[in-house]
Amino acid sequence: MKYKATLVMAAFGLALCLLNYTGIDPDNLFLFMFSVPVWLIETFGDIHDVRLSLVYVLTIATYALFGWIGDYFRLRRRTRA
Repeated sequence: MKYKATLVMAAFGLALCLLNYTGIDPDNLFLFMFSVPVWLIETFGDIHDVRLSLVYVLTIATYALFGWIGDYFRLRRRTRA
């Protein structure tokens, strides 16, 4: 599978958002700990000014991007060897 890390990381981001959306994480503890977009939003503004659906989309996209970067370097290293 060519993009295994991308799928795994995107699934992690989706699980994080679903955990928050379903109310299992009522204090938003996991979302605030593991979501990079939330860190940036809180650093430069207030999380209450941003729609939650946008935060979910950005979180999933960020984790998919991290996975894609991992896949890119893994495939690049494999082709060099």
